[in-house]
Amino acid sequence: MRAPDWLTARPIAHRGLHDLARGIVENMPGAIEAAIAGRFAIEVDIQLSGDGEAMVHHDDVLGRLTEGSGRLIEKTAAELKAVAFKDTPERMMTLSDLCARVAGRVPLVIEVKSHFDGDRKLVQRMAQVLESYSGPVVGMSFDPGQVLGLREAMPKLLRGIVAQSRYDDGYWAKLTSEQRASMLHLRHGFRTEPHFIAYWIDQLPAPAPWIARNIFGCPLLAWTVRTGEQRARAGRLADQMIFEGFQPET
Repeated sequence: MRAPDWLTARPIAHRGLHDLARGIVENMPGAIEAAIAGRFAIEVDIQLSGDGEAMVHHDDVLGRLTEGSGRLIEKTAAELKAVAFKDTPERMMTLSDLCARVAGRVPLVIEVKSHFDGDRKLVQRMAQVLESYSGPVVGMSFDPGQVLGLREAMPKLLRGIVAQSRYDDGYWAKLTSEQRASMLHLRHGFRTEPHFIAYWIDQLPAPAPWIARNIFGCPLLAWTVRTGEQRARAGRLADQMIFEGFQPET
């Protein structure tokens, strides 16, 4: 199954078309509506709540954008939906809320966040929600285990792998050396069978995404594009960009 043209037809707004200076916060309803108004596809993140709900939020802890603190996995969906945000009166959405709001008007690119512990409950809840959603949507994750989970739970859903060339910075220190090695060079591709690749713009060009794109026909998305130089590079090396911090004139 090849990725459809709609995946790369329009730029993809990273966490929605957010602008904190105007009180439009990432992954929140205002950012979603702004992206829809601009006819951009929307990339969002989902995290698992303590009671098994898929919450639309990037961080796995509260505090950067919200009041309060604590891990999302230790709070119920109702508790998370009640959390106040610092720069907006809006509240955190569930994946069901997001799907109801978008209603197929633009494509959704859903990144499954992972604790890299083998837990598939988030993918399972995503499958339940998307079973009744008819709009254009794809799923992706950094975690090959979650991409395999997408393949098993939703074989008809287009799936992708989010990747980079190295996993040696502090963010990845929580992983074992074996886990980091398994993510290198898209070496899991014959097992996860991704339909597209999302690759860090600062590490393009690179051999693995070039092979995936030019030999296996996987569309290549470049993330996260924020500057003119990055946009020019994405135009040369990728099929579409995942962007933030500006509004493309396309």
